[in-house]
Amino acid sequence: MPDPAAPSPAPLKEHRFPCDTCGSDLRFDPGAGLLMCDHCGNQQAIDGGGRHLNPMAELDLSRGLAADLPPEQMEETRVTSCPNCAAEVEFHDGKHATECPFCATPVVVDTGTHRQIKPRGVLPFALDQDTARGAMQDWLGRLWFAPNGLQQYARKGRRMQGIYVPYWTYDAETRSSYRGQRGTVYYVTRTVMRDGKRVSQQVPKVRWSPASGRVQRFFDDVLVLASTSLPKRFTDALEPWDLSALEPYRPEYLAGFRAEAYHVSLQDGFIEARGYMDRIIQRDVKFDIGGDRQRVQHIDTQLSDLTFKHILLPVWLAAYKYRGKTYRFVVNGRTGRVQGERPYSAIKITIAVVLGLITAGVIGYLAAQQ
Repeated sequence: MPDPAAPSPAPLKEHRFPCDTCGSDLRFDPGAGLLMCDHCGNQQAIDGGGRHLNPMAELDLSRGLAADLPPEQMEETRVTSCPNCAAEVEFHDGKHATECPFCATPVVVDTGTHRQIKPRGVLPFALDQDTARGAMQDWLGRLWFAPNGLQQYARKGRRMQGIYVPYWTYDAETRSSYRGQRGTVYYVTRTVMRDGKRVSQQVPKVRWSPASGRVQRFFDDVLVLASTSLPKRFTDALEPWDLSALEPYRPEYLAGFRAEAYHVSLQDGFIEARGYMDRIIQRDVKFDIGGDRQRVQHIDTQLSDLTFKHILLPVWLAAYKYRGKTYRFVVNGRTGRVQGERPYSAIKITIAVVLGLITAGVIGYLAAQQ
């Protein structure tokens, strides 16, 4: 959660993008990459969008952890917290009642403010809602043991929610010294008794020798999920993300969508990123040791040039209540990759088991007649 000792953020600002032609609110159209008016069809380009006119500067991690970022790097947003799953999602357009996009729980919006580090980058949606729903329906169609009722319920055209999910990225220059051992496999010949006869066999042995050295690696954009509203296995399954296509943050990309506030703190995110770095460094050390086997006894890593940024990645989300239980489906808003929860139909499983037993019985019967 945001540090209460952080500097005063920029004042709360409501972003609206009125149509130049009719005054209605514009929304970001993923297919066109433009702002679109659903009322009159007017289109409006995003100033600087897609051209990376403003470089995405990283922020100093030590200042972020010390809650010493400049005030212009902080912001306040209006959010509501779901009483069921605790997701904190921005709400706009004067809405006071809605449904939580993460668990389908009815929510009466008690508007409050959330202070957070501003996003530095956003990966805009590239797939519209119809395309995302089609990807989800195709995925559901491949689930053999899902109840027919869920598939029919999900195919009714129910609205999906476009959510920008928060992530941290971390950069670090690392220099590691290590001590270990290099193992060389060799073979010795032994005579053993087999079926009453003496036979020779080759037995592998390992000769260990001391090894030490240094490895160096620059980590760029180590990605850490900053949300707790979705199971991590879901979001991990949506990877890879094309972070090279990140745009400098502009609120226009969020027009017509929602953005989730981060729950994982900058410090906790770095702990997870550091664990990932350590695993890669250990792999590098084993490669550097060489030989047939490796033993790593000690690694001492020095980190420098530590930076971070808060980014938003696009996810289409559908949450369905089916027979009293919530099932969630997520779609990568760039690639259409799908992941989700699914129930199992006891009837379908029973039929499959019975058919399997019948098939096995027929095969056994035919084999016995030969």
